[in-house]
Amino acid sequence: MIKTLASSALALAMVSTPALAQSVAPDWSGPYVGIFGGYNQSNDDGDENLGFDRNLDGRYGDQVSTALGANAFSPGFCGGMATSTAPGTGCRDDNDGVEAGVRAGYDMQFGNFVVGALAEYSVNNVQDSVTGFSTTPAFYTFTRELESTAAARLKLGYAYGPALIYGTGGYAYGKFENKFRTSNQANSFTETSEGDDGDGWQAGGGVEYALGRGLTVNGEYLYTSLDVESPVIRVGNNGTTPVANPFISAPNTTGTDMIRSNGKFGTHMFRIGMNYRF
Repeated sequence: MIKTLASSALALAMVSTPALAQSVAPDWSGPYVGIFGGYNQSNDDGDENLGFDRNLDGRYGDQVSTALGANAFSPGFCGGMATSTAPGTGCRDDNDGVEAGVRAGYDMQFGNFVVGALAEYSVNNVQDSVTGFSTTPAFYTFTRELESTAAARLKLGYAYGPALIYGTGGYAYGKFENKFRTSNQANSFTETSEGDDGDGWQAGGGVEYALGRGLTVNGEYLYTSLDVESPVIRVGNNGTTPVANPFISAPNTTGTDMIRSNGKFGTHMFRIGMNYRF
Protein backbone atom coordinates (compact mmCIF):
# COMPACT_ATOMS: atom_id res chain seq x y z
CA MET A 1 0.00 0.00 0.00
CA ILE A 2 2.72 2.48 1.01
CA LYS A 3 4.79 1.40 -2.01
CA THR A 4 1.83 2.21 -4.28
CA LEU A 5 1.29 5.60 -2.63
CA ALA A 6 4.98 6.49 -3.00
CA SER A 7 4.98 5.55 -6.68
CA SER A 8 1.78 7.53 -7.25
CA ALA A 9 3.20 10.58 -5.51
CA LEU A 10 6.29 10.51 -7.71
CA ALA A 11 4.24 10.07 -10.86
CA LEU A 12 1.80 12.84 -9.94
CA ALA A 13 4.60 15.28 -9.22
CA MET A 14 6.33 14.47 -12.51
CA VAL A 15 3.24 14.98 -14.70
CA SER A 16 2.10 18.06 -12.81
CA THR A 17 5.29 20.12 -13.00
CA PRO A 18 4.89 21.35 -16.63
CA ALA A 19 1.47 22.81 -15.85
CA LEU A 20 2.77 24.39 -12.65
CA ALA A 21 5.91 25.85 -14.16
CA GLN A 22 4.33 29.30 -14.32
CA SER A 23 3.55 29.24 -10.58
CA VAL A 24 5.63 31.25 -8.17
CA ALA A 25 8.86 29.29 -7.72
CA PRO A 26 10.02 28.83 -4.11
CA ASP A 27 13.55 29.52 -2.94
CA TRP A 28 15.01 26.13 -1.97
CA SER A 29 17.99 27.64 -0.12
CA GLY A 30 18.18 27.13 3.63
CA PRO A 31 17.78 24.51 6.37
CA TYR A 32 14.87 22.11 6.74
CA VAL A 33 13.59 19.28 8.94
CA GLY A 34 11.16 16.53 8.02
CA ILE A 35 9.49 13.20 8.66
CA PHE A 36 8.91 10.24 6.36
CA GLY A 37 7.48 6.76 6.20
CA GLY A 38 7.73 4.00 3.67
CA TYR A 39 7.88 0.44 2.47
CA ASN A 40 11.09 -1.66 2.50
CA GLN A 41 11.64 -4.59 0.16
CA SER A 42 14.53 -6.97 0.77
CA ASN A 43 16.82 -7.61 -2.19
CA ASP A 44 16.65 -11.43 -2.25
CA ASP A 45 19.85 -13.35 -3.00
CA GLY A 46 18.78 -16.71 -4.43
CA ASP A 47 22.40 -17.91 -4.68
CA GLU A 48 23.17 -17.59 -0.98
CA ASN A 49 24.16 -20.69 1.00
CA LEU A 50 25.87 -21.68 4.24
CA GLY A 51 29.62 -21.94 4.86
CA PHE A 52 31.27 -24.53 7.09
CA ASP A 53 34.60 -24.64 8.92
CA ARG A 54 35.20 -28.26 9.95
CA ASN A 55 38.77 -27.85 11.25
CA LEU A 56 38.14 -24.47 12.93
CA ASP A 57 40.90 -22.68 11.03
CA GLY A 58 38.72 -19.67 10.21
CA ARG A 59 38.19 -20.61 6.55
CA TYR A 60 34.66 -21.50 5.50
CA GLY A 61 35.01 -23.79 2.52
CA ASP A 62 34.82 -27.24 4.09
CA GLN A 63 32.30 -29.97 3.37
CA VAL A 64 30.25 -31.49 6.16
CA SER A 65 30.26 -35.20 5.30
CA THR A 66 28.21 -38.18 6.35
CA ALA A 67 29.85 -41.39 7.68
CA LEU A 68 30.01 -42.62 4.06
CA GLY A 69 31.76 -39.45 2.86
CA ALA A 70 28.74 -37.94 1.09
CA ASN A 71 27.83 -34.25 1.33
CA ALA A 72 25.52 -33.90 4.35
CA PHE A 73 24.03 -30.74 2.80
CA SER A 74 23.37 -32.21 -0.65
CA PRO A 75 19.62 -31.34 -0.43
CA GLY A 76 20.65 -27.72 -0.98
CA PHE A 77 19.82 -24.19 0.15
CA CYS A 78 17.16 -21.55 -0.34
CA GLY A 79 16.95 -17.77 0.12
CA GLY A 80 14.23 -17.68 2.77
CA MET A 81 12.78 -19.43 5.83
CA ALA A 82 12.15 -23.18 5.75
CA THR A 83 8.56 -24.36 5.74
CA SER A 84 9.57 -27.90 6.75
CA THR A 85 12.66 -30.12 7.10
CA ALA A 86 12.57 -31.01 3.37
CA PRO A 87 13.67 -28.56 0.65
CA GLY A 88 11.06 -29.95 -1.76
CA THR A 89 8.33 -28.14 0.16
CA GLY A 90 9.97 -24.80 -0.58
CA CYS A 91 10.87 -21.81 1.54
CA ARG A 92 8.85 -18.81 2.62
CA ASP A 93 9.96 -15.57 0.95
CA ASP A 94 11.70 -12.91 3.01
CA ASN A 95 9.40 -10.54 4.86
CA ASP A 96 9.20 -7.01 3.51
CA GLY A 97 8.74 -4.26 6.07
CA VAL A 98 7.96 -0.63 6.80
CA GLU A 99 9.99 2.27 8.12
CA ALA A 100 9.50 5.65 9.76
CA GLY A 101 12.09 8.32 10.29
CA VAL A 102 13.24 11.91 10.65
CA ARG A 103 15.62 14.02 8.59
CA ALA A 104 17.41 17.35 8.65
CA GLY A 105 19.28 19.06 5.84
CA TYR A 106 20.49 22.21 4.15
CA ASP A 107 20.12 23.21 0.49
CA MET A 108 21.66 25.97 -1.64
CA GLN A 109 20.09 27.11 -4.92
CA PHE A 110 22.07 28.41 -7.91
CA GLY A 111 19.65 29.38 -10.64
CA ASN A 112 17.58 26.28 -11.27
CA PHE A 113 20.14 23.95 -9.72
CA VAL A 114 20.03 22.95 -6.06
CA VAL A 115 22.80 21.25 -4.09
CA GLY A 116 22.59 20.12 -0.50
CA ALA A 117 23.37 17.68 2.28
CA LEU A 118 21.15 15.85 4.73
CA ALA A 119 21.18 13.40 7.63
CA GLU A 120 18.47 10.83 8.41
CA TYR A 121 17.50 8.28 11.02
CA SER A 122 14.78 5.65 10.60
CA VAL A 123 13.46 2.52 12.31
CA ASN A 124 12.89 -0.54 10.09
CA ASN A 125 11.77 -4.17 10.27
CA VAL A 126 12.74 -5.75 6.93
CA GLN A 127 14.22 -9.30 7.03
CA ASP A 128 16.64 -11.40 4.99
CA SER A 129 16.97 -15.17 5.55
CA VAL A 130 18.85 -18.17 4.15
CA THR A 131 18.25 -21.86 4.90
CA GLY A 132 20.37 -24.98 4.47
CA PHE A 133 18.94 -28.52 4.43
CA SER A 134 20.82 -31.60 5.64
CA THR A 135 20.20 -35.24 4.80
CA THR A 136 19.05 -35.94 8.39
CA PRO A 137 16.59 -34.37 7.33
CA ALA A 138 16.82 -31.01 9.11
CA PHE A 139 16.83 -27.30 8.32
CA TYR A 140 19.20 -24.54 9.49
CA THR A 141 17.98 -20.95 9.05
CA PHE A 142 19.87 -17.68 9.53
CA THR A 143 17.74 -14.51 9.64
CA ARG A 144 18.92 -10.92 9.89
CA GLU A 145 16.44 -8.11 10.51
CA LEU A 146 17.29 -4.48 9.85
CA GLU A 147 16.13 -2.58 12.94
CA SER A 148 17.33 0.96 12.25
CA THR A 149 19.21 2.97 9.64
CA ALA A 150 21.25 6.18 9.82
CA ALA A 151 22.47 7.96 6.70
CA ALA A 152 24.34 11.07 5.56
CA ARG A 153 23.88 11.95 1.88
CA LEU A 154 24.55 14.66 -0.70
CA LYS A 155 21.82 15.90 -3.01
CA LEU A 156 21.76 17.45 -6.50
CA GLY A 157 18.48 18.71 -7.90
CA TYR A 158 16.76 20.80 -10.54
CA ALA A 159 14.04 23.28 -9.55
CA TYR A 160 11.10 23.54 -11.96
CA GLY A 161 8.22 25.69 -10.81
CA PRO A 162 7.11 24.51 -7.35
CA ALA A 163 8.86 21.15 -7.78
CA LEU A 164 12.39 19.99 -7.07
CA ILE A 165 13.57 16.88 -8.90
CA TYR A 166 16.71 15.42 -7.33
CA GLY A 167 19.18 12.59 -7.05
CA THR A 168 20.91 11.68 -3.79
CA GLY A 169 23.63 9.36 -2.51
CA GLY A 170 25.98 8.82 0.40
CA TYR A 171 26.92 6.82 3.49
CA ALA A 172 24.53 4.50 5.36
CA TYR A 173 24.75 2.56 8.63
CA GLY A 174 22.37 -0.18 9.80
CA LYS A 175 21.67 -1.92 13.11
CA PHE A 176 20.61 -5.59 12.88
CA GLU A 177 19.13 -8.36 14.98
CA ASN A 178 20.34 -11.86 14.08
CA LYS A 179 18.36 -15.06 14.68
CA PHE A 180 19.15 -18.74 14.13
CA ARG A 181 16.63 -21.59 13.95
CA THR A 182 17.07 -25.30 13.35
CA SER A 183 15.07 -28.50 13.57
CA ASN A 184 18.23 -30.45 14.48
CA GLN A 185 17.99 -31.68 18.07
CA ALA A 186 20.99 -34.01 17.94
CA ASN A 187 23.62 -31.25 18.31
CA SER A 188 24.27 -28.21 20.45
CA PHE A 189 24.29 -24.77 18.79
CA THR A 190 26.29 -21.93 20.34
CA GLU A 191 26.75 -18.45 18.94
CA THR A 192 30.46 -17.63 19.22
CA SER A 193 30.41 -14.24 17.49
CA GLU A 194 27.73 -11.89 16.23
CA GLY A 195 27.64 -9.25 13.52
CA ASP A 196 24.90 -6.85 14.58
CA ASP A 197 25.74 -3.76 12.55
CA GLY A 198 26.85 -2.87 9.05
CA ASP A 199 27.78 0.10 6.92
CA GLY A 200 27.63 0.88 3.23
CA TRP A 201 25.85 3.29 0.93
CA GLN A 202 22.51 4.65 -0.25
CA ALA A 203 21.53 6.08 -3.64
CA GLY A 204 18.28 7.11 -5.26
CA GLY A 205 16.13 10.07 -6.16
CA GLY A 206 12.77 11.74 -5.78
CA VAL A 207 10.52 14.74 -6.24
CA GLU A 208 9.74 17.40 -3.63
CA TYR A 209 6.78 19.73 -4.10
CA ALA A 210 6.26 23.06 -2.33
CA LEU A 211 2.84 23.57 -0.69
CA GLY A 212 3.55 27.04 0.69
CA ARG A 213 4.30 28.50 4.13
CA GLY A 214 7.50 26.45 4.26
CA LEU A 215 5.78 23.06 3.89
CA THR A 216 6.75 20.55 1.19
CA VAL A 217 5.80 16.95 0.39
CA ASN A 218 8.01 14.43 -1.36
CA GLY A 219 8.12 10.96 -2.82
CA GLU A 220 11.44 9.12 -2.89
CA TYR A 221 13.13 5.86 -3.84
CA LEU A 222 16.42 4.70 -2.28
CA TYR A 223 18.51 1.58 -2.60
CA THR A 224 20.54 0.72 0.50
CA SER A 225 23.50 -1.69 0.44
CA LEU A 226 25.17 -2.67 3.73
CA ASP A 227 28.13 -4.91 4.55
CA VAL A 228 27.33 -7.01 7.62
CA GLU A 229 29.13 -9.99 9.12
CA SER A 230 27.27 -13.23 9.74
CA PRO A 231 27.07 -14.56 13.30
CA VAL A 232 29.15 -17.71 13.80
CA ILE A 233 27.26 -20.75 15.09
CA ARG A 234 29.37 -23.50 16.69
CA VAL A 235 27.68 -26.89 16.11
CA GLY A 236 28.86 -29.31 18.78
CA ASN A 237 28.07 -32.21 21.08
CA ASN A 238 25.00 -31.78 23.30
CA GLY A 239 26.07 -34.67 25.53
CA THR A 240 24.19 -37.38 23.69
CA THR A 241 25.36 -36.73 20.13
CA PRO A 242 26.63 -39.89 18.37
CA VAL A 243 30.36 -39.86 17.56
CA ALA A 244 29.54 -40.44 13.89
CA ASN A 245 27.58 -37.19 13.71
CA PRO A 246 28.84 -35.22 10.65
CA PHE A 247 29.48 -32.04 12.66
CA ILE A 248 31.73 -33.69 15.30
CA SER A 249 33.19 -36.70 13.49
CA ALA A 250 36.96 -37.36 13.58
CA PRO A 251 39.50 -35.93 13.11
CA ASN A 252 37.86 -32.81 14.60
CA THR A 253 35.50 -33.85 17.38
CA THR A 254 35.23 -30.31 18.83
CA GLY A 255 32.56 -29.24 16.36
CA THR A 256 31.94 -27.22 13.22
CA ASP A 257 31.56 -23.47 12.77
CA MET A 258 28.72 -22.41 10.47
CA ILE A 259 27.93 -19.02 8.89
CA ARG A 260 25.77 -17.61 6.10
CA SER A 261 27.76 -16.97 2.94
CA ASN A 262 26.48 -13.54 1.93
CA GLY A 263 27.90 -10.52 3.76
CA LYS A 264 25.69 -8.07 1.83
CA PHE A 265 22.28 -6.78 2.83
CA GLY A 266 20.28 -4.81 0.28
CA THR A 267 16.87 -3.19 0.48
CA HIS A 268 14.66 -1.08 -1.78
CA MET A 269 13.04 1.84 0.09
CA PHE A 270 9.90 3.58 -1.21
CA ARG A 271 9.02 6.66 0.84
CA ILE A 272 6.60 9.54 1.21
CA GLY A 273 7.34 12.43 3.53
CA MET A 274 6.89 16.05 4.51
CA ASN A 275 9.50 18.75 5.21
CA TYR A 276 9.37 22.15 6.84
CA ARG A 277 11.79 24.68 5.34
CA PHE A 278 12.91 27.64 7.41
